[in-house]
Amino acid sequence: MAQDVLLIIAGLVLLIAGAEVLVKGASRIATTFRVPPLIIGLTIVSFGTGAPELVVGLRAAIEEAPSIVIGNVVGSNVINVLAVLGLSALVAPLAVASRLVRLDVPIMIGVSILLLALALNGHIGRVEGAILVVGFFAFLGFLISHRRQSPETENLDNPIAQRTAFALTRHVAMLVGGGASLSFGADLLVDGASNVAIEVGVSQLIIGLTVVAIGTSLPELTTSLLAAIRGQRDIAVGNIVGSNIFNILVVIGSSALASSRGLAVDSAAINFDMPVMLAAAIVCLPIFFTRHRIDRWEGWLLFGYFLAYVLYLLLRASEHAAANEFNLVMVAVVFPLTFITLALVSWREWLKRAQETASPRTPTRTEQT
Repeated sequence: MAQDVLLIIAGLVLLIAGAEVLVKGASRIATTFRVPPLIIGLTIVSFGTGAPELVVGLRAAIEEAPSIVIGNVVGSNVINVLAVLGLSALVAPLAVASRLVRLDVPIMIGVSILLLALALNGHIGRVEGAILVVGFFAFLGFLISHRRQSPETENLDNPIAQRTAFALTRHVAMLVGGGASLSFGADLLVDGASNVAIEVGVSQLIIGLTVVAIGTSLPELTTSLLAAIRGQRDIAVGNIVGSNIFNILVVIGSSALASSRGLAVDSAAINFDMPVMLAAAIVCLPIFFTRHRIDRWEGWLLFGYFLAYVLYLLLRASEHAAANEFNLVMVAVVFPLTFITLALVSWREWLKRAQETASPRTPTRTEQT
């Protein structure tokens, strides 16, 4: 057991370090060849924060551990919204760009519904995996064609990316080294997590939803917290939404393609965990809509739900008798009250904006003269 725990810790360290080095190397190569910042953000940054989930998913799929794949993605998406956004909002209220409310969050909700629909028969095969991967490239194409680059110009010829053979070689080495660290770390993490699940008698799904998901979500947590602390609060939100879309379309899709048998989906994931992931995505819409920000009380709400979700997983893992009652209270009472409250708050915000738009602007004294 102690050896398996050390494998998990070593795997997490290698995953985080590998993702960091990979992002730096890829970003500097892209800057060297004058790739537009928009393309860098949509591809390299999203891949960098989602790289641990992707590599762990592929490794688990190849080793025929589909529950770790599903648990990793579903758990990571729940953690990203409830824990990462909640903690980031506690650091400082987060600004939400209007395009996230109009475009990205509805897409995140849509792909969450799509994943649940594909999993209803208990299996995600290679055809469904191909649909998800194609959907990601369609998403990228849609974003590139509909979003204009920021008017601010960036100096692509900065000292970090000097166009010398030595610098380019160093950046390629970072890219290769980061990829190798991710691959080796994923091996250790999947092996350690699988062994712990067998020894403790806990299902691989629970291990994937907790240990693996929390570990692979650390890059998103670090990125969003640092962005909130540094005042780049829109980045903190955009990072989470983009990462969740990437996890569903690329990680699940690629893992289903990599597995010879596709991905078997545990009934517990279909009946509870995926609906929780969908609910977390849906709750973003009214929270983001209200004044286009996430206030601290909303951060407490999200983080409180995360703690409740973890408590339920612990009860379920221990097969405690209170697990069913806890689930019933959350589904029948807490969730509906939350959605009603957020709906009322959103309705008041919509009425306020409608009144402001309808009210004629009072002319100034200069305009009257």
